[in-house]
Amino acid sequence: MIHSILIIGQSNMAGRGFANEVDPIKNDKIKVLRNGRWWPMYVPVNPDRVTAGINLTESFADLYAKDKDVNVGIIPCADGGTCLNQWAVGELLFDHTLYMAELAMRSSEIAAVLWHQGESDANSRFYPEYEEKLTTILTALRQKLGLHDVPFLLGGLGDYLKDYQNGEIHKYFELVNDSIKNVASKMPMTGFVSAKGLGANPDNLHFSAPALREFGVRYYNEFLKLEDKNRVFEDKEYRFESLKTGLEHL
Repeated sequence: MIHSILIIGQSNMAGRGFANEVDPIKNDKIKVLRNGRWWPMYVPVNPDRVTAGINLTESFADLYAKDKDVNVGIIPCADGGTCLNQWAVGELLFDHTLYMAELAMRSSEIAAVLWHQGESDANSRFYPEYEEKLTTILTALRQKLGLHDVPFLLGGLGDYLKDYQNGEIHKYFELVNDSIKNVASKMPMTGFVSAKGLGANPDNLHFSAPALREFGVRYYNEFLKLEDKNRVFEDKEYRFESLKTGLEHL
């Protein structure tokens, strides 16, 4: 069974890293979903635009495949330049994600959901509602796909955005980051992945390829933390049920 990774968000999840800046990841256990079938990984794994490039999920999937000795499938659903309103329940991007995930679940088991989005909402109009909107979207995804015990990993925005002067992002990205952290802290099986110190492309809007490699490692480390917490919880549940069953037979 393939363990699949659902990736959603905007351009920094789609990946804008320059391929000539990092060594390619060569792992025949990593697949990408295309036209309902799994193909050996290619770059870009999430070809939403002609500018798509290195993706953080490559290093995440590489670690996962090596650590667990399984085939790993990437389900690409990120779309550059999109705001949360476009990911709202019932909108095209949300429904497309459901379709792709359900298609993937015919031949795989979704093991993690990777989210990175927020630059398009880092403005005076959208940032106040970010936390509420994101909570609604992620809750609906869990419910509709039955991913109640699956880790959801939410990546933080890069601190290099303080130098991005086109629009209001440099003023509000930290407030969006706070909202993402709040969502991760309040929702079960959800973790926040810090982007602190990661570098950018010359545009100061997208993570560089080396940064994306490191970001994927950080996502995986947070995944392991959530996996451990869930394992401990399941063990406690099992021991509680065993104790209850034993008492009932006294």
